[in-house]
Amino acid sequence: MNTVERWKQEKHPLDVIDDVHSYAQEGLSFDDIETRAGEGEWERLKWAGLYRHGQHRGYFMLRTKVPGGRLTTEQAEVVGEVAEDFATAPPEHGGENQNVVWGDAYLDITTRQDIQMHWIEIEDIPEIWRRYDEVGLTTVQGCGDGARNVLGCPAAGLSNHECFDAQPVIDAVSDFFTGNREYANLPRKFKMTITGCQEDCAQSQINDIGLTPARRQIDDEELYGFHVKVGGGLSDGPRMASPLDVFVRPEDTVEFCRAVAQVFKELGDRHNRGVCRMRYLVEQLGVEKFEEAVRDRCDVSLFCRGVDLVEGYTGDHVGIHEQKQDGLQYVGFNVIAGRMSGDEFASAARAAQEYGTEDATVRLATDQNFLITHVPENRITALTGEPFAKDYQPNPGPFSRGAVGCTGSEFCNYGIIETKKRVRRWAKELDERIETPDDLNVVRMHMSGCSASCAQPQIADIGFRGETVKVEDSEESTNNEGDSVVEGMDFGLGGSLGTDNEFIDWVETSVPANAVIPALEELFEVYVDERDEGERFYQWHRRVGNDRLRELMQRADAPVSKGVAHDD
Repeated sequence: MNTVERWKQEKHPLDVIDDVHSYAQEGLSFDDIETRAGEGEWERLKWAGLYRHGQHRGYFMLRTKVPGGRLTTEQAEVVGEVAEDFATAPPEHGGENQNVVWGDAYLDITTRQDIQMHWIEIEDIPEIWRRYDEVGLTTVQGCGDGARNVLGCPAAGLSNHECFDAQPVIDAVSDFFTGNREYANLPRKFKMTITGCQEDCAQSQINDIGLTPARRQIDDEELYGFHVKVGGGLSDGPRMASPLDVFVRPEDTVEFCRAVAQVFKELGDRHNRGVCRMRYLVEQLGVEKFEEAVRDRCDVSLFCRGVDLVEGYTGDHVGIHEQKQDGLQYVGFNVIAGRMSGDEFASAARAAQEYGTEDATVRLATDQNFLITHVPENRITALTGEPFAKDYQPNPGPFSRGAVGCTGSEFCNYGIIETKKRVRRWAKELDERIETPDDLNVVRMHMSGCSASCAQPQIADIGFRGETVKVEDSEESTNNEGDSVVEGMDFGLGGSLGTDNEFIDWVETSVPANAVIPALEELFEVYVDERDEGERFYQWHRRVGNDRLRELMQRADAPVSKGVAHDD
């Protein structure tokens, strides 16, 4: 049994929620909490949605779950107000001046349709939870070894690409697992995605369970339901999910997901944290034996596969789009790297109330952007002209539109490099410096601060994974050999989901950060000249091959083998 598993056995992780109230009421410091509950309490606090805040002892990151990414306008307003009131840095850490890009009191939209806030103090948690309870929000199991936020299509119920609206199923599955003590202590985190959309924008191929729309004849009746994939995931050892020979009716989905969790609970590895994820169990058992184990534990009939209705993959919903409801549109706002101020997010919610119908919602997307829905066509211009929308317009350049960044070293214990500011700066600079074809509306550029892949670099056109790099002959040398250790990254190309899904090729490793933009300029100059009509960047990469790509990158003004100051 590994150390984390032992901590989970000492006290059920969900018990920590009551403890948080005690810690807050008594005004305990981090040292006090550790003295009372032991080092394992930091791990158990994840079940309350709380992570220790990198090197900033005394503060937390708080993660709010948003099933399917769907928020009522009232919920979205509360989220923004909570960030504005509580996600504030103290004076000794810069206060309002701590971040020259976003200032203070901001929030992050994540690739799992969650909301993350920083600089949260333990004494403020009960008040945050009280406000959340009033509007039906929770942070419970936002983190930890249980069911994480259930993903869905952010345009569920709106899109003509949809076979049926799966949001009620998402809500039912989320409600079943949230706070469920029997399934809150799994070998590792457990990620699900459920969609009725034919575009699979909820990323079924990289989740532990992926449910996508299908059709089948049952008792002479044609029914819509789900086909199933299992065992997908990223990080070290990425794996595309494997299809099961299973058709699940919507009303049976909770029981099916419970049965999969039961298999993971019973058979998953609890000894080595590095191979505890469900994808390793699927690989170990094989798909047929895994399916057999699920069927043995499932209390509803599981039919064999029917007709698959997935047609492709849509990576974002940025822009102005027609809804299937007559006269209404939704607007996908572009938030580079997912970070915006709490005040702006609350303002977006109030704008949705003002310009949308009574059914208006705010939706979070897996590419860290957000949507405002149910807006009459004649109010779109007024909505996009609101002050909050200044930096988040629905018509960005291709690099800004596809830019995703994790938390990075600013707040994450695992982060090797800074990500958020760098992603924003690079995306804007690349949009200015690189002329792309008119039909190339997005270049997916994802940056993770470490190998944990929170920014999903393996499925991007261009992916980065944080590293430290020794650079020779630097004027800023930091050792006696004349070398300097600088922030850098592994540099990958060619990832995608969908019918031509492949994980990224890590073309170069340990590239100095300041060499990246010149290398990309060189690559895109040749890509634009050589591409076939309609050919995406990842498709061109696969056709050209890594040897040629390395050659092009090395002839850039700042070759990947040695950096010239360009990053800042």
